[in-house]
Formats: sequence, structure tokens, C-alpha cells
Amino acid sequence: MSVPRVMVCVTRQKTCERLIKIGQKLVDGQKGTLNVVHVTKTGVNVFGNPDEGEALEYLFQVSKQAGAEMTVLRSDNILNTLLDFAKKNKITEIVMGESPDPNSSESIIHNMEYMLPGVKFNVIPSFHPHE
Repeated sequence: MSVPRVMVCVTRQKTCERLIKIGQKLVDGQKGTLNVVHVTKTGVNVFGNPDEGEALEYLFQVSKQAGAEMTVLRSDNILNTLLDFAKKNKITEIVMGESPDPNSSESIIHNMEYMLPGVKFNVIPSFHPHE
């Protein structure tokens, strides 16, 4: 069996910690690699918003504890940036959160599945603490 090369796509929310932990389980004991990736639009000042900056800092720490490298990329084309990263890093499995707006970002998931036919996708349903 090949060594898993897992990519976890995160947003600027602390709840993405659970996505990183799922990615960690996928590589545990298999000498795989775990990459945590966040893409932010060019020109967006992430650290201008204290909550978002704090969330990213938190996710950096969670990634480090999980043995992952976290990469923050700037791009106006999130889909192509994620595809490029997956191809360059020979990713075998992707962990993503389900979109709160299925019509817009589900298309990112759908397009990625189409463009990366050999990659296994784990789309994790949104976490609703009040349900």
C-alpha cells in the first residue's frame, strides 16, 4: 500500500481543528505526510482582523502538534491554487469541510474531485454546536 499524502483544507475558523485531527488519523502509523493548507484572497489582510489572525495562529499550533506543515497561500483563484498544491505534493487524500453555502463552494469540491480523479476525498459535514 502506498504512503498516504494527506492535504487538509482549512478556513480561518478554529473549528477546522477537527479537520486537522481527521487528517492526522489518516496518516498515523503509516509514515505519511500531512499538509494543512489555507488559501486567502490576494489583498485580504488576514492579520487585520484579530479574530481571523488568532484563528490562523491557533490552527498553526494544532497543525504543528499533529505533525503537519501548515501553508498559507495567497491567490484570487482558490480552486487552481488548491489543485496546484495537490499535484505538486502528490496528494493521495484530501480532507475538507462541507460548505455552508452548497451552491458556491461545493462546486470547488466537485471541481477538485473531477480534476483529481485518483485522489480520495473526505468531505466532513459542518459542525453545529447548537443542534
